[in-house]
Amino acid sequence: MPEGSENSVEPAPVRRAIRRTRQPAPESFDPRRGPGGIDVASADDELALPASGGIANGAAVIRRALRNVPAGPGVYRMLDRKGDAIYVGKARNLKARVQNYTHPLGLSNRLRQMVSQTTGLEIVETQTEAEALLLECNMIKRLLPRFNVLLRDDKSFPLIHITADHEFPQLTKHRGARTDDGTYFGPFASAGAVNRTLITLQKAFLLRSCSDSVFNNRTRPCLLFQIKRCSAPCVGRITPEDYAALIEEAKGFLNGRSADVQARLAVDMETASAALDFEAAAMLRDRIRALSVVQGHQDIYTPGIDDADVVAAYQAGGQTCVQVFFFRGGQNWGNRAYFPSHDRQLSVEEVLTSFVGQFYDNRPKPPLVLLSHTLVEQALVAEALSLGGRKVSLVVPQRGDKRKLVERIAATAREALGRRLAESSTQRQLLDGVAAALGLPAPLNRIEVYDNSHNQGANAVGAMIVAGPEGLMKNQYRKFTIRGMRASMATEVAEPDGIGGDDYAMMREVLHRRFARAIKEDPDRTSGTWPDLVLIDGGRGQLGIAQGVFDELGIGDVPIVGIAKGPDRDAGRERFFIPDRPSFSLEPRDPVLYFLQRLRDESHRFAIGTYRARHAKSLGRSPLDEIAGIGSKRKQALLHHFGSARTVARAGLAEIERVAGISKAVAKKVYDHFHEVG
Repeated sequence: MPEGSENSVEPAPVRRAIRRTRQPAPESFDPRRGPGGIDVASADDELALPASGGIANGAAVIRRALRNVPAGPGVYRMLDRKGDAIYVGKARNLKARVQNYTHPLGLSNRLRQMVSQTTGLEIVETQTEAEALLLECNMIKRLLPRFNVLLRDDKSFPLIHITADHEFPQLTKHRGARTDDGTYFGPFASAGAVNRTLITLQKAFLLRSCSDSVFNNRTRPCLLFQIKRCSAPCVGRITPEDYAALIEEAKGFLNGRSADVQARLAVDMETASAALDFEAAAMLRDRIRALSVVQGHQDIYTPGIDDADVVAAYQAGGQTCVQVFFFRGGQNWGNRAYFPSHDRQLSVEEVLTSFVGQFYDNRPKPPLVLLSHTLVEQALVAEALSLGGRKVSLVVPQRGDKRKLVERIAATAREALGRRLAESSTQRQLLDGVAAALGLPAPLNRIEVYDNSHNQGANAVGAMIVAGPEGLMKNQYRKFTIRGMRASMATEVAEPDGIGGDDYAMMREVLHRRFARAIKEDPDRTSGTWPDLVLIDGGRGQLGIAQGVFDELGIGDVPIVGIAKGPDRDAGRERFFIPDRPSFSLEPRDPVLYFLQRLRDESHRFAIGTYRARHAKSLGRSPLDEIAGIGSKRKQALLHHFGSARTVARAGLAEIERVAGISKAVAKKVYDHFHEVG
């Protein structure tokens, strides 16, 4: 992590490594003093200026505090006039880092605002920069300073616990500190994920889940024994030795040796079957099936990943989603999405760096963490996470199956963020934002987006999607079957990049049909079906086609905007085209841009879906469908009698007349269709 970054981490071993200048305990530290830190300047100190605000005052406070700031590693904390922490940062050289804040012109707007609110500074020295990184995150998670990246969701993850203080160990779900004896497996991403695994383990290994008190008071088997999810050790239906063998098999499965366990069960099943012990063979079969169900639900898995977390981030609209997938023992144990709070100008690498540090604070760490982006000071983060435990490797895979896995999980993050943005921002705010960004009169109540799809002219379709104050108006979507308007109709606009003119012709046809019908059916525009904005998927050429259609129909008051992907068709670099204005782009993290991207993508999805449906229908079309008067029943009768449409085409009239349900008139029509003269 960069010195003084918004990144944050908080593991436990750091506290032992802090070289304290003063002695208050971390658990009871004054909010205006770091745990054991040096109170360099505060609002009550003679070094501080009056709390009147302003960047000059804040810079002066920091400048005067520099005389007491050491040059070694540590953590610094900015305080506001109330004594609350507004920013926590770490540094390899505290004096050099803090001095940067005395030159506001070189700071970002966010940090300038932070300095303007600073009336005090506190520091804590550490022995190494890695320890400073851990302490930085510890403070951030406890103090929640508003100028840092904040991971607010600090829930613990559920585990599976196999107890060790009983002759017949219990299989149970556990959350919290590992204070009881036994073996723990996890973490699982959610209670649902751990519950599904527990049910599978009960079915496959017949381990008890009841408490010791219930176990000790049983006099007959419970329902779980009846449904073959427990071996009933409570009433002596299994010996301690056999139960211990089941425990070892369950541990082997959870440790990633599922293939070995299943192979042994398969051998035992064959042995029982050969001995004509079909009841035992059937039970072993059911156990194998239960294990197979777990394997079948590994929808995201890559061979070679045993114990690892995959952390992938996607950023858009000024927000970031981080997806974390847990793999333990070669199995996918679920995932969870996080949305850390951060300044919208921070890059995805900065946000992810801060997230990783805070996420693994006081949590068990896997030996391998696969990342979607390279962290800021990644080697330092890995060193910090490895303090006090086994080595943790942070890897950004560049190729192969691991890279594909990370990309798939990043796509999951993108989908989650899209849902989040759609829920968190009201549609009206987005519509008003579109009007402001494009220089259009507000309010916008109906946006129509147009796209088309075809395969070298075959099965060509046009699509219109509609968005309004309530979101996507799917009942207003329209499909247009292209009727064959020639590309030459579009030659009035020169194609800028050499692509054929068919797309222009299709766009012209779709818009002409849509608005000619609107003029005919609602000339006074009272039905609410006229758009306030027409968005075209395309650049200057497509925009020219739309303008030509509107000029031809006499429509001069409906705004038209073209949206085209930027260089290399990268999302986020779209350019917008408006008549009589130069093209322009929006800020990459602008929520309005992300909203328009989603509208464009939705129109593309709808167009592609319509094309695929028509293409699939054309593949299954029969020549009999082209004969007027031949419905599904007569078609079925002909195909049942002759076997194929090709045989029907070769059949004579008399033979067709013998088909049940086919009259002589219909038979003549069928025959004439395939034997037209001239």
